[in-house]
Amino acid sequence: MKQGIHPENYRLVAFKDMSNEDVFLTKSTINTKETIEIDGTEYPLVKLEISRTSHPFYTGKKKLIDSAGRIDKFKNKYAKFKK
Repeated sequence: MKQGIHPENYRLVAFKDMSNEDVFLTKSTINTKETIEIDGTEYPLVKLEISRTSHPFYTGKKKLIDSAGRIDKFKNKYAKFKK
């Protein structure tokens, strides 16, 4: 492996999903101001709104989207351009 090609701050970082409090560690170069202690070791902390443990695609929980309302709104908006 080539020496000197990785950034100096490439280290383990804790990512925390704020919707379900899930925390996972991965390597990153992101700059953070907060830290978290996991198993006696302190890691930089990045707070996420959504992650693989709370995303509807991965969890199988779908959100109801009012597509009929959006279609009617679109038709009303562009009805004046109808020939």
